[in-house]
Amino acid sequence: MAKIVKTINPYTLEPVEEYAEETPQQIDTKVEQASDALVHWAEVSFAERGQYFKNLANYLRAHQDKLATLITTEMGKVRVEAVAEVEKCAAQCAYYADEAEGLLQPDLIPTDAQKSLVVYEPVGIVLAIMPWNFPFWQVFRYSVPALMAGNVTLLKHAPNVFGCALAIEKAYRAAGFPEGIFQTILTDTDAVERLLADDRVGMVTLTGSERAGSAVASLAGKNIKKSILELGGSDALIVLADADLDKAAAAAVQSRMANAGQVCLAAKRFLVEKSVKEAFTQKVKKLIEELKQGDPMNPESKLGPLARPDLADNLEKQLKEALAEGATLLVGGQREACNFQPTLLDHVSPDSVVFREETFGPLAIITEVADENEAIRLANQSRYGLSASIWTQDSAKAERLSRKLAVGSVFINAVPRSDSRLPIGGVKKSGYGRELAEAGIKDFCVTKTVYIGQNEVATRAAGE
Repeated sequence: MAKIVKTINPYTLEPVEEYAEETPQQIDTKVEQASDALVHWAEVSFAERGQYFKNLANYLRAHQDKLATLITTEMGKVRVEAVAEVEKCAAQCAYYADEAEGLLQPDLIPTDAQKSLVVYEPVGIVLAIMPWNFPFWQVFRYSVPALMAGNVTLLKHAPNVFGCALAIEKAYRAAGFPEGIFQTILTDTDAVERLLADDRVGMVTLTGSERAGSAVASLAGKNIKKSILELGGSDALIVLADADLDKAAAAAVQSRMANAGQVCLAAKRFLVEKSVKEAFTQKVKKLIEELKQGDPMNPESKLGPLARPDLADNLEKQLKEALAEGATLLVGGQREACNFQPTLLDHVSPDSVVFREETFGPLAIITEVADENEAIRLANQSRYGLSASIWTQDSAKAERLSRKLAVGSVFINAVPRSDSRLPIGGVKKSGYGRELAEAGIKDFCVTKTVYIGQNEVATRAAGE
């Protein structure tokens, strides 16, 4: 008997829908369909693939209201952010529809050969394991470049957003994509090992926790499959003495509290130079106190619930441990069901649990630093390395310091964010591989060298 997965509205805790997990036989049928579809899709021109994605962008925009409502209902994202997420997916479709062919042009390399070039070809079936925190964007972030490169895909989405997963598959079908190009498989983790052992699956991409990434990378390695991992982050926001404190404080709160703090690429540890620490803290405190938390469907709400009760449990546990370790609670700290108040902690030691671990929720921490050198040292004192931001009016100094940060992206006087034109990804326990831009689409390709030697027979004949 199939296992039943029930989704709930995290704000009301009311049931939303029930889904039956697919059987191994049903999943195998989808793998077979994907394998058959790949043969045709790999031969489709970039122009034709691009038109499908332009159709998809139009579909997303035409159904934006309904799709945003589904996102908010299933995982609690406030409505304005859900609408923005759908639009970002549409923009991603348009970007790669126009740019993919140019990004994947063969590279002509001067050698002793008559001609030598590097070409970029599809890997095949891409298995994607995606998280719930951006239930549409995370899927479009990988699937658009992967499919524009000539691959096909199987999506294993998080069980609490199965409705979003099916809505995305419906959108692909409505845009006219051929059967088997994009398919959702409704399963938990049980099917992953079997799928990665299947020779028809070419690679896996995962966005999720460090633990999930380690497990999937091990399976991919065992089966000699390419993998891309975008895992957790504990990004540092460095505020130097010459920073514009109003802008820095606003950016810190925006970055930390967006999506109720459930963002990997976001400022989580505020490292503030001693001379401006008190002024910065007061500005951040005031801005957090002004945040309106409530029903995510209410346009006035700036903060919704966490996506599941267990996520609130874990954040509450981290908060209690931090307070026991000597941190000072300045704002928030209360929790009811999935609703966790936006919280600010001061006097957080680098040895504290909230400094060492990723905190996935509306919890910001402030740690004082003596100077820029200590800021860099503490920023790098993390097993994660997704991104960081530096706030200073000395751009030359900021660029110099950016080279010292062990992260995949550095944002100077800007909020950490993803952009289709720029690659993102982590180092250390934040994963490997890149998504978006040229690097991102090429990570879904096989890099092949083609070497055409000199035709000596033809050369001699021409000389005679």
